[in-house]
Order: sequence, then C-alpha cells, then structure tokens
Amino acid sequence: MALEFASRKATFPNYRKFETTFAGRPFVVETGKLCGLANGSAMIRYGETCVLCNVTMSEKPREGVDFFPLSVEFEEKLYAAGRIPGSFMRREGRPGEHAILSSRVVDRPIRPLFPKDMRNDVCVTMTVMSLDPDCSPEIAGMNGASLAIAMSDIPWNGPIGGVAVGYVDGEIVLNPTKEQRERSDLALTLAASMEKIVMIEAGANEVTEEVMMDAIKAGHEEIKKLLTFMNGIVAEIGKPKKNFTPVELDHALLADVYAKHLEDVKAAMNTDDKNVRDAAMLPIMDAIAEEHPELNAADLDLISYKLQKKVVRTWLLEEGKRVDGRGINEIRPLAAEVGVLPRVHGSGLFTRGQTQALTICTLGSTKDAQMMDDLSDTPLKRYIHHYNFPGFSVGEAKTSRGPGRREIGHGALGERALLPVIPSEEEFPYAIRLVSDILSSNGSTSQASICGSTLSLMAAGVTIKRPVAGIYVGLVTGENDDDFIEITDIQGVEDFFGDMDFKVAGTSEGITAIQMDMKIHGLTFPMIEQAFAQTGRARDYILNEVMLKAIAEPRKELSPYAPKIAQMQIDVEKIAEVIGARGKVIKKIVEESGCEIDTEDDGTIYIKGIDPAGIQMAKDMITAIVSDPEPGTIYQGTITRLMTFGAFVEIAPGKEGLIHISKISNKRVAKVEDVLAVGDKVSVKLMEIDKQGRLNFSMKDAMEAEENK
Repeated sequence: MALEFASRKATFPNYRKFETTFAGRPFVVETGKLCGLANGSAMIRYGETCVLCNVTMSEKPREGVDFFPLSVEFEEKLYAAGRIPGSFMRREGRPGEHAILSSRVVDRPIRPLFPKDMRNDVCVTMTVMSLDPDCSPEIAGMNGASLAIAMSDIPWNGPIGGVAVGYVDGEIVLNPTKEQRERSDLALTLAASMEKIVMIEAGANEVTEEVMMDAIKAGHEEIKKLLTFMNGIVAEIGKPKKNFTPVELDHALLADVYAKHLEDVKAAMNTDDKNVRDAAMLPIMDAIAEEHPELNAADLDLISYKLQKKVVRTWLLEEGKRVDGRGINEIRPLAAEVGVLPRVHGSGLFTRGQTQALTICTLGSTKDAQMMDDLSDTPLKRYIHHYNFPGFSVGEAKTSRGPGRREIGHGALGERALLPVIPSEEEFPYAIRLVSDILSSNGSTSQASICGSTLSLMAAGVTIKRPVAGIYVGLVTGENDDDFIEITDIQGVEDFFGDMDFKVAGTSEGITAIQMDMKIHGLTFPMIEQAFAQTGRARDYILNEVMLKAIAEPRKELSPYAPKIAQMQIDVEKIAEVIGARGKVIKKIVEESGCEIDTEDDGTIYIKGIDPAGIQMAKDMITAIVSDPEPGTIYQGTITRLMTFGAFVEIAPGKEGLIHISKISNKRVAKVEDVLAVGDKVSVKLMEIDKQGRLNFSMKDAMEAEENK
C-alpha cells in the first residue's frame, strides 16, 4: 500500500567541489547543488567567507536598445557578519554605497569581455552569505562571478581573476588580512586575464609609481595561478556557449555613408567645443536619414557613433592629431579659484576646458561622522565626499533623481584620493564633508572634482598634508599591442571613442588613487608604465602652475561661519562627573556656554561652538569639574542656596560647598540675604575639605587675598 505522504531523498548528481590555495588561504568552488535554474552558478568559499555567485541571461534580445544590458549586483546580507540591520524594518533595503562600489569593481573588468553587439539582458548577482574579515568578499565575488559566467552557456571571452594587493611595512602583501589592511599604505584591487590587466582600482598613501607597478605585477602572477585553476574547472564542466544574433549594419550601406559623409564629419569634429560639434553633426545625420529612409533611430545612432569613432581614432593613430588641435600631452586651458561662495566654510572652483567642478567644504563635530550599516571595514566615516552630476552640466533638460552608481563611484574615487592627506582627528577634530557639483562636463569630471576639493579644503583651513591633483590618460590601440597611443587629459569625445580612461590622482610625493576603465581586453605593462609617466608629469604641472598659485597653503584661520572645536582629554573615571545624573551637569554646561559637547569613551571631549568665549567657558567649567579642589585655591562660583547659617556656592557643576555666615564679609553679617542672593557670582577661597568631603569656602579670605596681590 502506497504511503499518503512520501518523498525520495534529494540527491545532487551534478555536485562538484574544486579546491586550491589562493594567496596562502583555501579557495573552494562548489557547483551543481545550489541555484540549478541559473545559467551559471558557483558557491565560493574563501577562508570562512562564502559568496554565492549566479549569472542569468534572457532568452531573447531586448528590442529597441543600442547597448548591452548588463546588470551586476553585489548583495550584502548582514547576517553574514552576525548582525541585524539597523533600519526601522530590520531588513536589508536598497544597496548601500559599499555594495554599489563592489558591484562597479566587478562590472568594469567583465563588461568588455562580452560581445559588444549582444542585446540579451544579462544579470550577475553576488550574495555575501558569510563574512571572514580576513578574506575579502569582494575578491571572492569577483572571482566567483567570473567563474560562473565562464562555466555558463552565455557568450563571454573570459575568465578573468581578481586579487587585492597591500603594501605593509615596505612589503607587498596579496589579499591582506583585516589587520594588514589597517596598516597598509596601499589598497589595490586588480583584475586580469592571463595576458593583460583589465582593471585597476587603488587607494594609496602617496606610494611611488615604481611600488605601484611592482604591486600590479605581483598581483598578476597570483591571478595567473588562479586562472589556471579556473580554466581547469571550465574545461571539465563548462557548458557550450549559446549563439546570438549580432547587431550589424549592412556593410555596403556603411561604406556608402563613409564615402559620402566622412569628410563632412571630419570638419564637424575639428573643434574643442562639444556644443559646436553636436550642432555640426545634426545636418549630416539628417542627410543620411533622407538618403536611407529604411534606417530607424537606433541605426542612425550607431552610424553616427561609427563615423565619429573612425575620425577620432584615425586622426590619433595615423596623424597624432586630436579633435581640438591639442598636442598629445597638452592639457586644456586651466583655471583655479577659491572663496567663490562667501558663507560656506570653504569653496574651490576648478576649470579644465569645458569641464568645471565646484567643491564645497563643510566642517562639523565628530558626531556628524557617517555611520556605515554595511560589511565594510569602516563603521564610521569622519571624512565624506559626495559628487553630483546635474543634467545642466551636459546641456540636458532633466531633473535630479538622486545619486546613481556613477555619482557614488566618482564620489568614492575623490574620497579615496584625498583621504591620505586628511589630518587625523587628533590634529583636526572635525568631521569633513565635501560636495563636488559638476557645473559643466566635457570629460575628466572626477579628476576636476579632486582638484576642486583640494582647493576647498585649503580654503576652509583644513591642514591637509599636501595638495592633491588628478588627471586622465586615454588610450587608442591599433592592430597589435605595440600599436597604441596614449593621450593626456581626454575630453568627452576622446573618452567615448577611446579604449581606456586611466585616472590617477596624487601629490608631489606619490599616487593616492587610481581608477582604470577598459573597453578592450586589457593593458600590457608598457601601456600602464607610460600612463603613470604621463599622469605624473601632468599632475605636477597642475599642482605647481595652477592650483598652488590660487592658494599656496591652507588658511591659518577657519571661516567665521565655521564651528570652532576644542579638544580636551580627561580621566575616564571623570566622564560620569562631567555628564552628571540624567545628563544634568552636561546640559548645564551646554546651556550656559552655548556650545555642543561630545564625550568619548576614552576620555576625549569635543567642544563645538561659534563663539570662542563660549568654548573657553565650557573648557573652564569642565576643567573645574574634573579637577580635585585644592585648599587655598580661589574659585569663581555661583550662589545656589541661602541658609540662616550661610550660603552654598557652586564652583563647578556638581561641586558645591558652604560659605559660613562668618566667612562672608569682614564686617558682621546679621542676615545672609542682606548680602547675597541666589545667582550671585562671587570669588571664594577653599579653606578646607572636611573628613566627610565637604567643601568649606570663605569670601572674606578671597577678598583679602585679592587685596594683597
């Protein structure tokens, strides 16, 4: 008789487990058990970090688009770190900045390896399910995503591998631990194929180009070992790749368009003004549309793209000519200005050609630091950098919908570039927020924002270690790896039609940040070395010839509209006395001084106010609270109570003692209220502290001491 409820035991016949060592730690790939309906799936275990990586592709191409619809998602589950989300709903919501930045780091190296004319939706998802602080989930996710795509049936020219590289105590470290990351002078994320470097993302404490190249080469060697392991998995269990229908224009039609209109396009492109260029292209495209009525809007956009791309790349490779007539290493006209806005704490305006960035610096107390509810190493950010890219900056009639991934990415790049020169909290006890508003955009906005940010910091009086400048280098390649040209300070059209933008920021002493975006399959080491050389020379020129002539050093005084913050250090055991029961004491200090008071667990106290006199009052009050009263010392106090036998005086919040009626005056006092009233400010001398700890004061002795001075 059959059972009413029954089931067979689930089995996973396709389950496979592969193991290797990656940067000295176990790296395990599991596939065939989880997520069986995805095109490709892999669970990556790196140490005790677990990241589930999946990739899916739509069956049919998306209609009416002229781009490859790829989405990359990095999902942070706070349960991975044994934490409950801090939101009201206590669940993960929209991706935070750390997750978005991690998505971008994976997106950039994998995107160029898909067929450029594929129009099927592809979604890559990395879910952090367990977090080992010593084993980066970003690196595990990047390698897992690469392997999942490579094993899948989705067309892709991978795999690639990724590694983190640090520089600790003068030594290069691969995939540094949490403790090593905290001490490292370099935070480099590298992605590469067997032959080439496909992505560089770095923050650095003014490291040299030589150290950076050594780190890149060391990272590449480790990646090649991992790729050998990954290629073995793909060879064993990888699926055959699907066919797709490429989006192509008729070759004869394209040749006809080139023959009739290429010279007109050359004339239209020969300008440094993007508005002039765009206007000149309109009648050309109208003529092509009339000649070929069968073409739709997407076809015409593609033809426009191909025409302009051909002109830009041919000029550069064959003639060494740029669209605006500049030399290969010539920077567009530059301008720098500080103090643009009168009431803000600091402002800096930086202009490079038609690109213009205005950065505002705002100072606040340490409690204004941003709390991070994510899986990053940083629970609090004292220095915050935001980047805004409004529609009017490119002449578009669109409203702002809040920061997108691009804005978050560029803000993070600016933050990374300037962080090494930001003074410590001990040196400068402020929270710092920079907002870079792009006023006009024609390429290189992120690096312009870095220059503008340096200006605003110096204008605000932030004692930065050294000024920072940033610059782009572009790349156009020919038929082979030796046939290439790199151009300094690329404008928008060169970025759009080129193969790379290589962003490097730094000081006169070394590099502080790198971000490299690729449209081809990677860079050789000579390409990277040349990029470092060109950006280094350009950076020094911008610093010395433009920025430092606008403001030579940080201002000595803060803006009169900026808060003034004083820092005190007290005994930890005295913190309770400063706060008082139910916060009574600290509330009184705040009320009387007009300042904000923040206390830290280590005994550090921050006093924030606009009026220096109020700050000094708060300091004096706190000093009086934490200082043990000494007999013979004269104090300033306030009468709090009147009694028949004397009056009580408070020399500091929570510290009160008696003035006996006989100690009020040199003359006989019949009634205390005849001489004193509650609220009177008086000078008193501490005569003694009795066995019960009570304070006994004398106004009479204080007056005599003052007279004898």
